[in-house]
Amino acid sequence: MTIAIPVTIPLKNIQINPGSIITIHDVTWEQFEAILEEREAEGIRTRIAYSKGTLEIVSPLPAYERPHRIIGYIVTTLLDVQGRDWEDFGSSTFRKKAKQAGLEPDTCFYIQNAEKMRDLLAAALRDRQKIDMTVDPPPDLAIAADITSKTTLDIYGALEVPEVWVYTEEKFMINILTEGKYVESFTSPTFPNLPIIELIPQLVKQAFTEGSSKMLRELRKQMS
Repeated sequence: MTIAIPVTIPLKNIQINPGSIITIHDVTWEQFEAILEEREAEGIRTRIAYSKGTLEIVSPLPAYERPHRIIGYIVTTLLDVQGRDWEDFGSSTFRKKAKQAGLEPDTCFYIQNAEKMRDLLAAALRDRQKIDMTVDPPPDLAIAADITSKTTLDIYGALEVPEVWVYTEEKFMINILTEGKYVESFTSPTFPNLPIIELIPQLVKQAFTEGSSKMLRELRKQMS
């Protein structure tokens, strides 16, 4: 749903039902940042995406939240079995003023850059609380359970996220950033030796039918 809302209205006064999307046009970068600050101060739980003046506010359904959490558990289990480091940055806000782009993945991970981001987490306790994409790298892997909202790959591309997984009820896609554009792939650079394109839908379905904990225990046993 796209509606015209004056951005001078406080965010707390905009009522968004679960599963709804509000799109606001002609929002400046300064207004976007002010909305982020207001949302944090008011403790409002929404997902926000911004691209060149267009702001999208999403209020996820519970059904939207579960798939990306399950996929996140699968990712960390696979990485642990492989003895690889990772840092989970969840739905952190990533923004790049130079590209007029900002976005919050459903879930995201630093893997190749895990050590660097651990240093950031330590520094954040002393110096800063926000990711600064003028100096910090983008997440190595982002995950979107695209049930209530169309995933904006253009924004991920502007933020230079190298790999984005998109899960829907109909399809699971691996998108690889190649020369500034995303190309759908049947293999994952993060897990080049695993059939991720088939494995993820199977494991999510198993989690729904048998429970996440049982699925993860069986996965760890199979991979070990």
